[in-house]
Amino acid sequence: MLQKVMLQSSERCSILVVDDEVAICQVISDYLALRSFDVLTAGSYDEALTHLSASRIDVVISDIRMPGKSGTDLLRYVRRHHAGTAVILFTGYADIGLAVHSMQEGAYDFLLKPIHLEQVYLSIHNALEKRQLKEAVRRYQKELEELVDQRTRELREAMEKVEQASLETVTRLSLAADKRDDETGNHVLRIRAFSAALCRELGIPREEIDHVYVASSMHDIGKIGIPDAILLKPGRLNEREFEIMKRHAMIGAEILRDSDSRMLQIAEEIARTHHEKWDGSGYPAGLKGNQIPLYGRIVAVADVFDALTTRRCYKPAFSLEVATDIIVKSSGTHFDPDIVQAFLRRREEFETIRGQFGDMGESSVSGENSETN
Repeated sequence: MLQKVMLQSSERCSILVVDDEVAICQVISDYLALRSFDVLTAGSYDEALTHLSASRIDVVISDIRMPGKSGTDLLRYVRRHHAGTAVILFTGYADIGLAVHSMQEGAYDFLLKPIHLEQVYLSIHNALEKRQLKEAVRRYQKELEELVDQRTRELREAMEKVEQASLETVTRLSLAADKRDDETGNHVLRIRAFSAALCRELGIPREEIDHVYVASSMHDIGKIGIPDAILLKPGRLNEREFEIMKRHAMIGAEILRDSDSRMLQIAEEIARTHHEKWDGSGYPAGLKGNQIPLYGRIVAVADVFDALTTRRCYKPAFSLEVATDIIVKSSGTHFDPDIVQAFLRRREEFETIRGQFGDMGESSVSGENSETN
């Protein structure tokens, strides 16, 4: 809370009186000295600048019309270089426009000659009080800005902790769902790394990539609604079983839908559309081409590549070369050609991710064995 700051009579303030008429400077100087002010005088703009550079000046009282640069020029200089110094201007010409202009330029007061000394004192008193109030406001604003910065940092740190906790929670839930048909659970870790790599190659903004990184972990969250007899069945599924298996896309979308979170909105989109195909032969909606949301198209490539390069009970893990060849041959039918090209440009990174989160030596049982068909 700001409180009004009153000038105390015992406070010693430094005043600079500027006028080319020596007599006026002397009269004002003597009067202010009796009022316990420390007073300096100057007869020109340049002499005033010398005092300002050598001493701390609280108030400048300057005539406007002087040989050379004017009091208005001095006012502008003080505003630029000595913002804490108050400026009072006076003149012998009764010009309302000049007075208004001076106040607009930042003068604290405007006096007319002949000068009444009590009026000078009152003007100084008011200028000092106004200056003190301005300084109090500046301090308050600075403290407020520092408080806002501190609260912003604290909020950012809290949000980062929440996001980290959310990522851990999502990862654990996704791993829990994935471990029903993947003993290692590394499929989830690879999918999100593959998906983020493709996003970077496609020039997607960083914030969106962060969302996709987390959201792609939940692409198969709907598998929790698929019976174990089908999900864990060794060998290929029959037609009826596969129709049941395909429901996991909509089950996942139902679990994730209607969220205000951008990340969960992307997760719902991915869960629902990552089995759609570029030529319209995918499921659950038979979407075609750009009807398929971008992130669903991205995760489709990442998911199939991982399925191809991972050992299943019904097939060996294909080599990276064979898997790449299958992805390329499926460009324009199963996959968006642009994303296939992005995949090829990031193939070495995909290989690194496989090595980092690989489980090629593990026996990983999966009922969703039609992925690579």
